[in-house]
Amino acid sequence: MPERLVPGDPAPNFTLTNSAGVDVSLADFRGRSTVVYFYPAAATPGCTKQACDFRDSLASLQQAGYEVVGISLDPVAKLATFAAAEGLSFPLLSDPGHSVAEAYAAWGEKKNYGKTYQGLIRSTVVIDPDGKVILAQYNVRATGHVAKLRRDLNVND
Repeated sequence: MPERLVPGDPAPNFTLTNSAGVDVSLADFRGRSTVVYFYPAAATPGCTKQACDFRDSLASLQQAGYEVVGISLDPVAKLATFAAAEGLSFPLLSDPGHSVAEAYAAWGEKKNYGKTYQGLIRSTVVIDPDGKVILAQYNVRATGHVAKLRRDLNVND
């Protein structure tokens, strides 16, 4: 597993398919700051809460100069259903082979109910307009994470 990203690291490039079946690359966001967040599974309680928090904060994040992109292992069709059900207008990208999650160190060992396994680690990486990491947070909580991120980025309502 790669080392966790730290401020100043170049953000790993990627191209993944979004919920509409269109390829989206990190390069598409060059010139803008971008919040890339990794979540374990669409339409689960924690991931829905986190996605809706991003949805509800999207206008103020965009006003402050940040785009938002969510990445999970879910297939495109599930992402489309999730986006439609929750009114999510930011890109949701499918990383079924978890290669992008691995490149961002958002894939690794997890523990749940005494079992250890490999899985997606709820993580958020903020990338500057030049493609450099300005903030990387791992093992974040679904509830309250967006509010904390907004504070960390000094984004007001």
